[in-house]
Amino acid sequence: MQGVERIHLGTGCSVFEGAWLASEPDGGDLRIGDNTYLGHDVHLHAYDAVTIGSGCVIADGVFVGSSDHDRDDRHLVHGTGAITIGDRVFLGQRCVVLGGVTIGDGATIGAHAVVTKDVAPGQTVVGIPARPVGA
Repeated sequence: MQGVERIHLGTGCSVFEGAWLASEPDGGDLRIGDNTYLGHDVHLHAYDAVTIGSGCVIADGVFVGSSDHDRDDRHLVHGTGAITIGDRVFLGQRCVVLGGVTIGDGATIGAHAVVTKDVAPGQTVVGIPARPVGA
């Protein structure tokens, strides 16, 4: 873990081997609600704030990050906007959630999807870039 003073993990959470949680120096908080599951090799990176609700399932290999590297100097990192993930959200295996995105309560993100835009509560999205499916 990096920036542990800005990482807040709720009660009853499960965190599996290989999970990496980080908050950049002078960056935003990383907040995870109660009873949230973080699978193997999950990577949560907060430059701008990242908030994850309660009762979420974050499957193996998921990346959630609110930063990007500078185009002129690749050693420099900057924020890309806060990320908010609601309660009871399912993030499928190896999906990616980029900065500036809000995912509503009860949403489902398909495996390998790349989320670049907000996802409505209860909505299911799949693909690259992620797009809604179903009714």
